[in-house]
Amino acid sequence: MSRFFSEKYSVLEAYTPGEQPRDMQYVKLNTNESPFPPSPNARKLAANAAESLQLYCDPTCAKLTEKFAEVYGIGTDEVIFTNGSDDALNFAFMAFCDDAHPAVFADITYGFYSVFAALNRIPYIEIPLKEDFTVRADDYIGVNKTIFIANPNAPTGVALPLCEIERILKSNPDNVVIVDEAYVDFGAQSAVSLIHDYDNLLVTQTFSKSRSLAGGRLGMAIANKRLIQDLNTIKYSTNPYNVNSMTQAAGVGTLMDEEYTQKNCKTIIENRAYLTAQLEKLGFVHTDSMTNFVFAKHPSFDGGRLYEALKERGVLVRHFSKERIRDYNRITVGTKEQIDILLKNIREILEDNT
Repeated sequence: MSRFFSEKYSVLEAYTPGEQPRDMQYVKLNTNESPFPPSPNARKLAANAAESLQLYCDPTCAKLTEKFAEVYGIGTDEVIFTNGSDDALNFAFMAFCDDAHPAVFADITYGFYSVFAALNRIPYIEIPLKEDFTVRADDYIGVNKTIFIANPNAPTGVALPLCEIERILKSNPDNVVIVDEAYVDFGAQSAVSLIHDYDNLLVTQTFSKSRSLAGGRLGMAIANKRLIQDLNTIKYSTNPYNVNSMTQAAGVGTLMDEEYTQKNCKTIIENRAYLTAQLEKLGFVHTDSMTNFVFAKHPSFDGGRLYEALKERGVLVRHFSKERIRDYNRITVGTKEQIDILLKNIREILEDNT
């Protein structure tokens, strides 16, 4: 870093995104992208929007907001669109956390939470997951802090039942509970249905996973209108034009093609079942994933070694060095063809090391 870099950020450990190597053609199963292209209307409307890029985008995302409210059955003042759900999460840290309202989240969860807390100089507490990598709702009952729960969790893939989310909400009435639902469309229960029952609930979602727009960077937060007003205050104090015109148009097109999205989600769920069954035959154990990835380990083969061996063969998965999970790899559920290539290479690696 330069000698001009602010001292307040001198110990900041930046988030490490999934690698995007360009040195060869990879079977890319490391960043939980959709294996399917954006929907037909998403591509069409985004291309049309490109004709007017000389103009600023609509800071209110009016067309997108109206379409989303129609599809989700909420008010137009109960959603805010952001540059990916990371943007919404950062807004939540800024809006609802401070010295008097520290953050709390799991010790093994989305890595950006601790980064956002450090970036915004917010004190935080990490609560250990259970030995089976599940969230213990009792650990969050009455903590009286701003709570962040990834549901389903990442990188473990495990989901917390909606009744447990409600218990947490009820026991922390004076603190906001943020439920990060980046992967909710692959079999878990969404908390969006509860936003009118709990004024302390904020739900974040993304178009990156189930809706094939990872490169478009479109996320949202859903809550009662007062919480959304809070986030808009942060948005309009930082970057009002945070969602570009092509992405807004692609979002509208995606929502027009809900049948396409649901079909792709169904395929991913089927492919996830196939992948886990085949991994079990090879001796792997895994968590009960409700996402578009599988979190698995082999009892007799180091997770880091497997990651490296697969990468050498042109197959990318995600490995984490954290002590409790370093034996595991997170494997994106791709197409059947991609999964078969992965499995073939795993079999050969295991055979070569027996």
